[in-house]
Amino acid sequence: MTRVFLHTFGCKANQYDSEVLRQAIEAAGAAVVADPADADAAVVNSCTVTHVSESKMRGLVRRLARRNDAVRTVVTGCAAALDGGAIAALPGVVGVVGGADPTLVLEALGLPPDGVDPVLRSFGRGARAWLKIQDGCDEHCTFCATTLARGANRSRSPEEIVREAEALAASHAELVLTGVHIGSYGKDRDDGMTLGRLVERLVAAVPTVRIRLSSVEATEVDDTLADLMIGAPERLAPHLHAPLQSGSDRLLKLMGRHWYTAAKYRDRIEWLAGRLPAFGLGADVMVGFPGETAEDHSATRDLIEALPFTYLHVFPYSARPGAAAPRIGAPVEPETVVGRAAELRALGSEKGSSYRAARSGGRADLVLLRRSGGRFEALTEDYLSAYVPSDRLVPGRFAAALALEPDGTLRADPLNVDPWSASTSRPTVAR
Repeated sequence: MTRVFLHTFGCKANQYDSEVLRQAIEAAGAAVVADPADADAAVVNSCTVTHVSESKMRGLVRRLARRNDAVRTVVTGCAAALDGGAIAALPGVVGVVGGADPTLVLEALGLPPDGVDPVLRSFGRGARAWLKIQDGCDEHCTFCATTLARGANRSRSPEEIVREAEALAASHAELVLTGVHIGSYGKDRDDGMTLGRLVERLVAAVPTVRIRLSSVEATEVDDTLADLMIGAPERLAPHLHAPLQSGSDRLLKLMGRHWYTAAKYRDRIEWLAGRLPAFGLGADVMVGFPGETAEDHSATRDLIEALPFTYLHVFPYSARPGAAAPRIGAPVEPETVVGRAAELRALGSEKGSSYRAARSGGRADLVLLRRSGGRFEALTEDYLSAYVPSDRLVPGRFAAALALEPDGTLRADPLNVDPWSASTSRPTVAR
């Protein structure tokens, strides 16, 4: 039996693709192993968001070859899609597959490609599963190579998505809708489907799970989605990871992010926050985009201070091959980038701490994730990490009371001992 080591770099879309590959590899009669020392072959799913992710991928491929020169490695994913031959020249590489088509990957591994199931049946991350609803992107942000790697927006059929959701709901308490640009779902279809209408169908089809949106543009949260978050937060989690990138309109225009301004972003977030008693809000924020000035940075900081963020993903600009950004403005000094990133991370940490303190004494819709040190790690509907001081529970979904510990962590005490179900009265949130 062929033994395959599978490793993933990058986003939730990549992680989903790797689970599809795992299912296909096992269906082909091979085994996926956790230790590369036990493997005959390896699949490395690559990312091209930053030069760091590509460097890590190349380093892993070289280490695999050094540890076992008999390992046959197939590199897939976004970096593979943009590769000009450098990946194929790495030691041990027998195939480079742009994207993650399971049939092509199986063929590169020398495994039978028949019987690939288009529906993912289970996800290897316990209580939560990712569900990819679309791939690709029609926008052309000047800092991004993902569009070049993944192509135009392609929406999966709602029927296939519902079938997959039903399969995943059998063993997972939360489904996270993911893709490259999920707010564009349905725009390439002629049946009037939108992200909001898709979520409505999923809410009806899988009543026992909590649905969560992954990264989605703030201005693409339509009234259907907003109404679900406000009226049925136990079905659609009141949480947005809404990419901001910058609070400077000048910089947003240079980034090619033409569909919103700082004011439009702020208006939509404030409208939602004013109607949700519990609201998890995160954002991607870029520092050091070519030509970024002190005034641009101040505009970003001011917008972050004004909005109810609960966490931030702050990252430095990274020039990507084929992207236009390096031609737009002068590079920002590295020490300036480091200082600006540290300032925004500190601000995000402060806002997150304040929000956790405000949630103490309230209730939450809790999904138990994993045991760790005699207790359970858990996730609330508004994307807060909490722990349950018990190792006797089983992974599932519970109503819980929250309390802030002296070290700043949240403790969650289950209010009922039976897992949450569609018939359970939804937990209310007291602030």
